[in-house]
Parts: sequence; structure tokens; C-alpha cells
Amino acid sequence: MTDSFHPPVRTLMGPGPSDVNPRILEALSRPTIGHLDPAFIRMMDELKGLLQYAFRTNNDLTIPVSAPGSAGMECVFTNLVEPGDKVIICQNGVFGGRMQENVERCGGTAIMVIDDFGKPVDLDKTEAALKQHPDAIALAFVHSETSTGVRSDAEALCRLANVHDCLAIVDAVTTLAGIQLEVDEWGIDAIYSGTQKCLSCVPGLSPVSFSARAADRIKHRRHKVQSWFLDTNLVMGYWGADAKRSYHHTAPVNSLYALHESLVILQEEGLEKSWQRHRQNHLALVAGLESLGLGFVVEESSRLPQLNAVSFPESIDDGAVRAALLEQYSLEIGAGLGALAGKVWRIGLMGYASNRKNVNFCISGLGNVLNAQGHSCDVSQAVAKAEATYS
Repeated sequence: MTDSFHPPVRTLMGPGPSDVNPRILEALSRPTIGHLDPAFIRMMDELKGLLQYAFRTNNDLTIPVSAPGSAGMECVFTNLVEPGDKVIICQNGVFGGRMQENVERCGGTAIMVIDDFGKPVDLDKTEAALKQHPDAIALAFVHSETSTGVRSDAEALCRLANVHDCLAIVDAVTTLAGIQLEVDEWGIDAIYSGTQKCLSCVPGLSPVSFSARAADRIKHRRHKVQSWFLDTNLVMGYWGADAKRSYHHTAPVNSLYALHESLVILQEEGLEKSWQRHRQNHLALVAGLESLGLGFVVEESSRLPQLNAVSFPESIDDGAVRAALLEQYSLEIGAGLGALAGKVWRIGLMGYASNRKNVNFCISGLGNVLNAQGHSCDVSQAVAKAEATYS
């Protein structure tokens, strides 16, 4: 007979999922009620308001998609892109490539603006593409590229999109609650994120938000949305403002409790303080890792505080280090993706996991493992360098 599954206790400092706040785990365990229960509908209304707070938007069409961040991506593209539409996509990492896949599967044409992995999206190249393709309906880009730890200038890119009468589509999966994000102020038309990163919630939900301009485009499509499940015209019958909700799908009730709790926690801390905390812990991690003799792929001005792409000497066995951290310290860090596979570690400081204790734990554990592999480093000095940044 198979026993119940009891996972090991890990410290999650990879690219996601991140450590889940105990309050959120408790929220998951609350009694399940019906997804059309009046009490649940009241919670849904609160949840929409909390998401609007996190996104800094008044968009009515702001909801959590009942599936992970990749479904949020697909929700945005499948609702906005029709056959024959042209979309300019900025790719500087793995997830820009997934945007291209979505556009092409919707029957659209993807005009690619390519930058090196680890570099922010080039504004001049993007503007040139917009001028060359005046018939493009949207400009899409990744704000915080999870595969490389680089931040692009979302405000400037959205400004370019608006000047050229394009919808601005933004991937904010690793952004939300980690660094500044201003949906209304920057003129973002469609945005998607995930719950498992800086919100410290469990995986499986994708917050999305559409501007009034984007919502109007969806309502006046020439063709049906190719996905029945992700068609916001149908989903809003369940998530809309009407007191009487129509059944669309059985919502993941307990996961939505968890998201509600995570957003309550975010509101208690305050968005600006959350951004500041991520930044402070990032600076400490940088000081410690550089003291260990490690480097960073992304230039300082464009680094994400919540996701660090850390380079290491060729003599270091990437897989062996990560395996040792997991086995000896129950600490998870991530491997590189795409062009950076085997060349970097991706170390996350996201949400609940972004704290002083984890910074020191990661530096000391990684330093000890590196010493065991023959890469000589002073662990005590590295921890002291990190600690000095807090004072």
C-alpha cells in the first residue's frame, strides 16, 4: 500500500516557486465552499480589489486565471490576437520566445526584436520595428525576464507602444510585488503574472489585467476567441460585477483563499516597502556572492533584485553544486535556461523568501559547497560583507 506523500522541508531560492508564507498555507486548509456560494462571491470581489492594488490599476477586467502563469500569457494573447494580426515581440530571454509561440498559434505574425540574453530590451531597435510595421496591433515584452534576471524599461516601452497606437502587452510573472509596476500610469493594456514568485503563494493561478482599450478590442473581435476556457467574454460572466454570477468553471476555491491571503499580506506590508525589502536583500546577496568570487550576468542598472543570474568559474560543476545544496542544506537554487544553461545559477529572493536569514544561509551554504569542490573562498568574510549592507 502506498503511503501519504510528505515532502521534505526546503528553502526555495530558485526561480520559483518561492517559499510560501505559513499564513497562506493555513488559508489553503480552510473549509472548501461552493464557488457560487454568496460568501465566496464576496471574497472574489475583495480579491479583485486586492489585485487592482497590486497592479496599481483601476481596470475592471482584473482577475486571477484558474491556471498558472503560462495560462495567463495564453489568456492575454488568445483574447487580443486574431488571425492575420501583426505583433512586435521583444525577446531577450526564454519567455519572449514563448510570446512568439502564442502569437503564431493564434494565427498572427510575430515581428521579433532580438537582444542578447542578459541585456534589457533595446528601445531604439524597438522603435525602429514600430516605425517599420505601422500596421502592428501590439507591442509585447517581458518586464522581468526570469531566465536571465534582467529588467527592461517597461515605462519607456509602453510609451513607445502608445505613441505608435499599439496595445502594450507585458509579462510581469516575476515582477509583481518585487519591483515597481504601474499598470495605469505606464499605459499597460494587458498584463499577466503568477502567484508562485513574489506573492509567495502556491503555484496554479495567474493574475491578469486588461485596460478598457484592450477589453473593447476583445468585445469587438472578428473571430471567436480560439480558447473557450480562456475567453474573457465568457469568464467575466463569473468574475464580473453583477450580483448574479453565471457558472463558467469550477474555480480552485482553496487556491483562491491562498491568493486572497497573500494579497492581504502584501497590502499590510505596503507595495513600496515590499519593493524596498527585495532591493535591500538583493544588495546583501550581491555583496556576499561577489566576496565568494562569483559574478553577475546582468549589469547593475538592469538587475532584478528578486531573481539573480550568478555566473561561476568553468571549473565548477554546476549540477554537483546544486545537488549538494539540496542534499546537505535542503536549499534549492535554479539552473540556467536557454543560452545560459550550464553557465549560471538563478538565485531567487522572492516574496516570503526574500529575507536576511535566507541571504546569509545561501551565502554560507554555497560557500561551503564551493570550498568542498576546490574553489577556495572565505565564507565568514562573505557573510560579513552581506551583513554590512544592512547597517
